Amino acid sequence: MSKILVVDDETDLEVLIKQKFRKQIRQNEYEFRFAINGVDALEKLKQEPDVDIVLSDINMPEMDGLTLLTKLQELNPLLKSVIVSAYGDMDNIRTAMNRGAFDFITKPINFEDLTITMEKTLKHVRELQETLKAVRENNILKMYVDENVLNFMGRKEFESAVMANENIQATVMFIDVCGFTALSETNSADSVVNMLNSYFDAMVKEIIAQEGYIDKFMGDAVMAVFRGDYHLDRALDAALAVRQQISKLPEIKEMGGYRPSVSIGINSGEMVSGNIGSSSLKRLDFTVIGDAVNTAARLEFAAEENQILIPEECYLKIKEAFECKKVGEVQLKNKKKSITVYEVLA
Repeated sequence: MSKILVVDDETDLEVLIKQKFRKQIRQNEYEFRFAINGVDALEKLKQEPDVDIVLSDINMPEMDGLTLLTKLQELNPLLKSVIVSAYGDMDNIRTAMNRGAFDFITKPINFEDLTITMEKTLKHVRELQETLKAVRENNILKMYVDENVLNFMGRKEFESAVMANENIQATVMFIDVCGFTALSETNSADSVVNMLNSYFDAMVKEIIAQEGYIDKFMGDAVMAVFRGDYHLDRALDAALAVRQQISKLPEIKEMGGYRPSVSIGINSGEMVSGNIGSSSLKRLDFTVIGDAVNTAARLEFAAEENQILIPEECYLKIKEAFECKKVGEVQLKNKKKSITVYEVLA
């Protein structure tokens, strides 16, 4: 249903409007509201801000239609107006259009012309509303979906390639907030979530600074992926920066003097990138999978507080650029063979 505000000091016009549009009113296509001048119109718009269009006369007491046009722009820039007036000279038409009128109809009213003009104006309003809705939804979507996913959705081949995947060379990093489980048991959910979000904010800034992207948040852990040139080096720089930033955060006295720290596991290699899930259920996760990803997750699980662990294969690639210490042979969870692990110090 479209809501239309008619602003005119001629009371007979209300009766005429209701007669001429009785079919549309009965079928719930139009819903009319009436005001006797600009002041009355502004009051009604404040009470009912969901009005779609305004049909306004020019010559009215207290506030004329041309003055009302300027007020409408201030009140709601998306609200569209049509001037319906006997003063159809070029000066009034130009003034009305310059002040934001969408169209101009002269009296006596040709109701066929008025109907066409109303539909044209309402169509324009609906398009504006849909655009605004899309912008809002897109802004909300950006809070939940990584930019890489949005870029993928923007491709022409998106529909046909939605379940396609590719093998890539990349680095995966898992970061876990140490001691989170114990905090969850002794503190309110709100306080713990607020604390966790503040830590995640510090982590994400460092990851983005090194051109990585957040694959997902998993409870108190973050999974990040780095692609492109020097992806392993950038992941290590991000990990060192995250550890440094988290260590600078103050202890929380309300939580028993808790001081935040992280454990980090990093691995580099070939992995599969794409949408994982059910297309029929319309639930997909744009992510990376593979043994290299699993190893990074296991390294994080094995890491102690404030440790950054990498496998020997990664160490051999970056040993001249980063200071590392050999941890030794480590048997990772659900892995048949033990691997040689190094701790990244600086």
